Amino acid sequence: MAETYTVPEGIRRLRADKALALAFPDHSRTALQRTFDSGLVTRAGVPIRRDDNVVGGDVISFSFPEITPTDMTPADIPLEVLYEDKHMLAVNKPSGMVVHPGAATGEDTLVHALLSHCAGTLSGIGGVERPGIVHRLDKETTGVIVVAKNDKAHRALADQFATRTLKKEYLALVAGVPPLLSGTIDRAISRHPTHRHRMTVSEGGKVARTDWERVEAFGDVAALVRLRIFTGRTHQIRVHLKSLGFPLLGDPLYGWKEDARLKQQPKRVMLHAEHLVLAHPISGKELDLRAPLPDDFNAQLAQLRKIARASAKAKASLAAPPKAGKKRVPPPFHEHESRR
Repeated sequence: MAETYTVPEGIRRLRADKALALAFPDHSRTALQRTFDSGLVTRAGVPIRRDDNVVGGDVISFSFPEITPTDMTPADIPLEVLYEDKHMLAVNKPSGMVVHPGAATGEDTLVHALLSHCAGTLSGIGGVERPGIVHRLDKETTGVIVVAKNDKAHRALADQFATRTLKKEYLALVAGVPPLLSGTIDRAISRHPTHRHRMTVSEGGKVARTDWERVEAFGDVAALVRLRIFTGRTHQIRVHLKSLGFPLLGDPLYGWKEDARLKQQPKRVMLHAEHLVLAHPISGKELDLRAPLPDDFNAQLAQLRKIARASAKAKASLAAPPKAGKKRVPPPFHEHESRR
């Protein structure tokens, strides 16, 4: 169904995509961009691009492209559901699971699992290959991820991520121990100029902010850090922590190297999306979603605590003053009769 919008008088120059975004806040930016890309936005019957300028009095008509049913095969993969109703659900994503299918993925992505679990009730705004997907986590990252079951919920959830009104907290294990208890990393991020699969801090990049606090230190080997991100840049936490000189355990892409003091080296990036607070997309009620730590993360914590205890015990032993030696008590003197 086509919608029509007349640009208010007095506007001399405004990008078409911004005009529609301001006029229709209930529509997600992604959905509006797809409408432009499909040639379904017109002015006086002529298709316009998203970066074309409009002025007061222009009449813009648009409609959303039809959602093509996905031909992906649902996969009966168990999901750890943290919350679910008829509008949305939240799951604790395991490590190794890709969120949505791509050129090098198989049929074991989160989307394949959702198609089975939700039985055709996922929002189509994300597109054929991303039904219901509002945000994403890297393949190795575990933790809370939310999914929309209908378009209205999808738009409301996407808007919270876009406007940064929700709260996202992660737990991470880093190599080394930050000397400060907390801090803020406010450094822009862009794609690496030569290694295109990596990101880097860059003055010309996109704004990115991460708050962090040291939760627990394990000698001088590693630390448990809680992070809150206010932007959602690709690899943001990994890049920001590398810039501080404390890369994530198990993350060789951003500078981590195996530590001989660890008997069990981490097999993945030690990052967990532990806490997500947002407004329910329909009722507006606050949802406080928490994902328990996975077994491999807990195993690393146990190993590091053991190393820290041994290190502390050794240091205490070296620092203790030497024990005073016991005085030798001579045997009692016995007088013997001399031989005559």
